[in-house]
Amino acid sequence: MTVQTLPNWKVETRTRASSVFLLIAAAALLVGFAAPLFVSRSILQDLFFILTMLVLAQSWNLLAGYAGLVSVGQQAFVGFGAYAMFAAVILLGLDPIIGILLGGVAAALLAVPTGFFVFRLQGAYFAIGTWVIAEVVRLSLAQWKALGGGTGTSLPSGAARGMWGVQGVGDLFGMRSSQAVDVVCYWVALLLAVATIGFIYRLLRSRQGLGLAAMRDNQEAARAVGVDPRWMKSVVYLVAGFITGLAGALIYVQKARISPDAAFSVTDWTAYVIFIVVIGGIGTIEGPIVGVIVFYLLQNLLADYGSWYLLILGLIGILVMLFAPRGLWGLFADRTGIQLFPVRRILTGGPSTDANGQ
Repeated sequence: MTVQTLPNWKVETRTRASSVFLLIAAAALLVGFAAPLFVSRSILQDLFFILTMLVLAQSWNLLAGYAGLVSVGQQAFVGFGAYAMFAAVILLGLDPIIGILLGGVAAALLAVPTGFFVFRLQGAYFAIGTWVIAEVVRLSLAQWKALGGGTGTSLPSGAARGMWGVQGVGDLFGMRSSQAVDVVCYWVALLLAVATIGFIYRLLRSRQGLGLAAMRDNQEAARAVGVDPRWMKSVVYLVAGFITGLAGALIYVQKARISPDAAFSVTDWTAYVIFIVVIGGIGTIEGPIVGVIVFYLLQNLLADYGSWYLLILGLIGILVMLFAPRGLWGLFADRTGIQLFPVRRILTGGPSTDANGQ
């Protein structure tokens, strides 16, 4: 009697390295949550900076690294989200936490009409178009007299101290209100960073993630297998706008003061973000994590060199692009094969057999 063999294949994405990293990341998250208990206020502010820049970098990497949309106008969403938060707090009297959420929604709404125009452009024209739109938004908000016009404005003195959670943190840990504000902002930044990375990782492992990769590599081929590139780009652009708007609003809750030039700074919110992604490794989740750590270290080492600081950053970026086109993480992964956030499908197993091995 002959028994017909049946396929017994499994598709896996998890690797041994990723399983170990998951445990390490969980432990690091617990330590990070408890950090306000044993680190100084200045270190907490540095951690806040790292986390918010990581969110911005992951958002830009989603656009450029996975959807092929190289934008140099992400400052539009940072500034618009921040101004929406200020409007919610100053004009509507809402809690800054609610203002942060409204900032993300406002940035996503801004992505709808702007996307209609920039998606008509390709390549370098798309990049220039996003920058032009950011400038238009900056100039428009500079005319908003209720929020300070061109000179900007500050949050009301009691707005941040009255933010949700600040009183409880101050009472629980015996902190002054200003220090408690930093703790709450840090915790929100930590939550936002984890949520952003988790969302992007889950997206890349889904069917939509496969379509996104196919669209990035070859739009015509992706369209032939049923992927709608325009729809995918629109969704990614809107999601990136929402995440960037949240980060921008959170950053300016912590800063407590805003002006058009600062909120729409192409250097602070786009050039640095691009640098982080490029040196870390574009098109990977690990790359922005590595990049933001390198950027923070370089910023502290080179901050006293004035204008030479930007020149040195540019030189480092050029050297990385020449000798490690896939970034520092890409160079490391190519040599070791380690992936902490694996998204490639691996086919394992084989055909099943009967009890006699037939």
